[in-house]
Amino acid sequence: MTQKYDALIIGAGHNGLTCAFYLAQAGLKVRIVERRDVVGGAAVTEEFHPGFRNSVASYTVSLLQPKVIADMRLAEHGYRVIERPISNFLPQEDGGYLKLGGGLKRTQAEFARFSAADAATLPAYYEALEGVAEVLRSLALKSPPNVGEGLRTLIAGASQGWGLSKLDLAAKRDVLDLFVKSATSFLGQWFESEAVKAAFGFDAVVGNYASPDTPGSAYVLLHHVFGEVNGKKGAWGHCIGGMGTITQIMAEVCRKSGVEISLEAPVAEVLVDGDTVAGVRLESGEEIVAKRVIANVGPKLLYGKMLAEAHQPEDFRRRMRGYKAGGGTFRMNVALSELPRFTALPEPGEHHQSGIIIAPTLDYMDKAFLDAKAHGWSKRPIVEMLIPSTVDDSLAPPGQHVASLFCQQFAPELPDGRDWDDEEDAAADTIIDTVEAHAPGFRASILGRQVLSPKGLYRKFGLVGGDIMHGHMSLDQLWSARPVLGHGAYRGPVKGLYMCGAGNHPGGGVTGAPGHNCAREVIADRGNFRRFASV
Repeated sequence: MTQKYDALIIGAGHNGLTCAFYLAQAGLKVRIVERRDVVGGAAVTEEFHPGFRNSVASYTVSLLQPKVIADMRLAEHGYRVIERPISNFLPQEDGGYLKLGGGLKRTQAEFARFSAADAATLPAYYEALEGVAEVLRSLALKSPPNVGEGLRTLIAGASQGWGLSKLDLAAKRDVLDLFVKSATSFLGQWFESEAVKAAFGFDAVVGNYASPDTPGSAYVLLHHVFGEVNGKKGAWGHCIGGMGTITQIMAEVCRKSGVEISLEAPVAEVLVDGDTVAGVRLESGEEIVAKRVIANVGPKLLYGKMLAEAHQPEDFRRRMRGYKAGGGTFRMNVALSELPRFTALPEPGEHHQSGIIIAPTLDYMDKAFLDAKAHGWSKRPIVEMLIPSTVDDSLAPPGQHVASLFCQQFAPELPDGRDWDDEEDAAADTIIDTVEAHAPGFRASILGRQVLSPKGLYRKFGLVGGDIMHGHMSLDQLWSARPVLGHGAYRGPVKGLYMCGAGNHPGGGVTGAPGHNCAREVIADRGNFRRFASV
C-alpha cells in the first residue's frame, strides 16, 4: 500500500530538520529524503584522517536562532557552545598583529596601537551597526511580504517596515549605506587604519565571491553580526563535537516527533499532477506521494535539475537562470601534529581559540578577488583558520590538533576549460604556503588533509558553485526578492511546492530561520491557525 505524506522534505540539512520538527509538532505526517548517508547537509562532522574529526563545510556557530534552540530543546540533548575569548586575530604583513574582540575596552586598546582616532570612533560604529542589526534581526523569523498579493502585501510590508521607520535619520542613512555601498566605501567613512578596516571588512567577503570594493558587499558584513552565542549578541563559538552535533541532535528530536528520515535517497524529480505537486521520484525509481514538497536545496538545484521547466512560468524560468550563485569558497581540514607558531605570536594563547584571519588589508582582499577572476584562484588567498581542538578534545588525539581552513577567492568555474579536479591539490598547496608565510613550520606539522574545491563542495553537499549561501546575498536577492519577487514567502511556482533553505529569507548561515518560517507558511496554508500561532 502506497504511503502518503502531508509533507515531503528534500534534504536533511539543518533547515530541513527545523522545518520538519515544526510541521510534525503541528500534527503533519512528515518524511525527509536525504541524498547522503548522513543527516546534516553542510553542517556535519566527519573523520577525515585516522583519529581526527572536524566540521566539514560550515564550521562555527553564531547565527542559529535562539527560538529554534529553545523550541527543539537542543541544550537538553547535549548542544553546547564554547565562545571565542576574542573574535579574530589578524597577522600583519610587517610581522605585527591585531586582535578584535574581548570587550569594547580591549578592542579599543588594540585599535589605538594603529590609530587613536579609530579607537575613539569604535563605540559609535558599534552602536550604529547594532542599531541596524537589531531591526533586521527582528525580521529574521518573519516571512517577507509576497509581492503581488495586493492588500496582504501592503499590510505585511508596512508591518515589517515599522521598525526601520522608527530609526532616526542617521540610522536610516546607515541602512541605505549598508545595502548599497561597498564594504570599502562604508568602512572608509568610519576608520583610517588599513588593519582596522580589514578586521571588519573580512566579514564582507565570507562566502561572497566578490571584492570588498563591490557595491552591496557592506550588507554581507552586516549579515554576519546578526547572531549571538549564549545570549551574547555578535559572539561566535564552537559547538562541542563539531557542527554535526547540532544536526544529529536535531535529527534525534525530529524522529522523536514522528518524522521519518530516509538516507541515501537522492531525488531525481519533483512530480506534478496538473498544477499541483504530487510528490517526488527518487533516483532509484521509487515514487513517494506527498501533498506538499518542501525543498531544502538551493534554488539553482531545485529549478535547474529537480522541477521540469514545463512546470515553471516563462518569466520565472528566465529569472531563475539569472539567479546568482557561486561563493568562491575553498574548504580544507588539516590534521596537525602541533599548534601553528605564528611569527607575530608564536606561543600558545587565546589567538589559537579565535578566528585567525590572513587578509591584512582590504586591498589584499580586492587583489585576491581580481586574481581569482583572471586565473581561477588567488596566489595569496584570503584564509580563515579555526583550531577547534583547542577547546574540544573529542576532535583529535592528545597533544594534536585539527584546523579548519575557510578560504576565499576561488572561481566557481575555472577559466580556459580547466577542471577543479585537476587543480585542487595545487590550490590547496597555495593555501598552505599562505599560512606558512605567517606560521613557519605549519606545512611540516600537517599529518593529513581534506580538500574541497568549489566543485567538491557541489559534489558533496549540492552547493552550486561552492556557494554556502545558496545564492548571492545581494540587494536583488534579499528579503521579498529571495529567490525572486513573487516567491519570497517560501512558496514555489507550483501549488504545494515550498522552499525552506538558505536561498530564501534571511539567507545563508546555520540559522534555522528559513526552516522555521517555511513551516509557519505551510501550517497557515493548511488552515491550522491554532498551531500557526505557536510557530
